[in-house]
This record gives sequence, C-alpha cells and structure tokens, in this order.
Amino acid sequence: MATNVFQSASIVLPVMDETISLTKTVETILRDAKADVREFIIPVCERTLPASISTIEELKQRYPELIVVHYQTLPFAGGAIREAFDLACGSHVVMMASDLETEPNDVKRLIAESKQYPNAVIATSRWLRPGSFKGYSQTKLIANWIFQRLFSYLYGTKLTDMTFGYRLYPTELLQAIQWEEVRHPFFFETVIKPVRLGIKVIEIPTTWGARIEGQSHNSFFRNFEYFPTGFRVRFAPIDSILKANIDRKTLVGQQNNK
Repeated sequence: MATNVFQSASIVLPVMDETISLTKTVETILRDAKADVREFIIPVCERTLPASISTIEELKQRYPELIVVHYQTLPFAGGAIREAFDLACGSHVVMMASDLETEPNDVKRLIAESKQYPNAVIATSRWLRPGSFKGYSQTKLIANWIFQRLFSYLYGTKLTDMTFGYRLYPTELLQAIQWEEVRHPFFFETVIKPVRLGIKVIEIPTTWGARIEGQSHNSFFRNFEYFPTGFRVRFAPIDSILKANIDRKTLVGQQNNK
C-alpha cells in the first residue's frame, strides 16, 4: 500500500469553457513529460460549452490511449476533481487547471520532485519568488498574503501558498482521505488535510497569470468560504479526515517512512 516510487501521473483537467488553453496545456505536458503520463482525466458537466467538448473530442482522437472523459455527478469544481481522484490509475495525481492559470511547464518539475520524494505532496507556490502574480488585483494580492500567513500559523506549517490548486499527490493518499468540499475551498482542503495527517508537503515556485479565454468561476466574495473550511479541518478529530476503512497509523507511517 505504500507509495515507494513514482510510476506514472494521472493529470486531472476539469473543463468548462476552455479550448485553446486546454490544447496548449495537454501539448505542453506531453512535450515535456509524455513518458511519465498515464492519462489525462477530463471532467465535464452539463455547463461545459460545446466548443470545449469539440476540443476534447479532437484531443481524444489524437491521443486515444491518454484521454479519459468523465461526466461528473457531484457539483462544482471540487466535486469534479473528487470524482477524478477515484478514477486515477497512475501512482500519482496532478491537480491543475485547463485555463493556463496553472503553468503547464511546471508539470515536469512536479514529477521530477516526486521521483525524489514519492510519498510527499508536491505543491506549487506563487509566493516563493517575487513577481509571480500577473494580472492579480492589489486587493486580492494583499488579502491572499494575509490569509496565507494566518493559516500557516494556525496549522503550524511553513507553507506559503495553501489555496493554489496546483499540486501532485500520491494517489493512495487522495483516495484514502474523506473529502467534503465541492466548491473552490476544496483546493484549500486538499492541502490542509494532508498537513493535519502529518504528510510531508514540499513547495516549488510557480507563476500565476490570468486566463486568456473564458471567465473565472470563483468570485472574490466566495473566498470568504475558505475560512470555515480552514477552522473546521484544523479542529476536527484527525481520524475523521480519513475514510472509515483506512487505518491512519498505517497510511501515515507508510507515507512518511519510505
């Protein structure tokens, strides 16, 4: 059950209104790391635009052995990714976006780090290098900085970017955790629950740039929904973080002692 070695990555790419961005994301990853990619899991829903569905079909024709399309049943972005976690066949999962707000050039770096530390969560951070935010409003930047400092202190961690949903995980860890969120606080939940379990999280620097097509599906005021999630997980019994049939000591021991 232990994740002793990196074998392959399942790349999760939820799609709503992305076309050019989705194609560029897939092509960049395959250019840099094709040998390490097991599959691209692409969750879609009834709101996914016809143009995006057409783009997915084109990719599926080009890469039939790599493209897995999943019609989500749980709502919202978090729900889509939660279902993708359970479908993943790779030893590890990369959680990212299909709109180029997550830099696809960094997938090869996430994989390289995971090959050294296969039991760790490899996270990206926009705060490790100056000037990594492009097109981010000053108000959101200040609010983000304050939020990161508050919750890194509350969780006793040195992590600098706990809300950016661009990370690589051991698949068995993702499939052992009891996920609760379905909206954007899910991206916060996916780091604070491993932190509470005592899983090692390693950050590497990345950049953020505003999407070039479509529109954001997370309003500024929705960011306040992150606070209840952060406080609830911080003070929840640790055993409640895992699914009922998972032994915490076994899982965490295997993840951290290899």
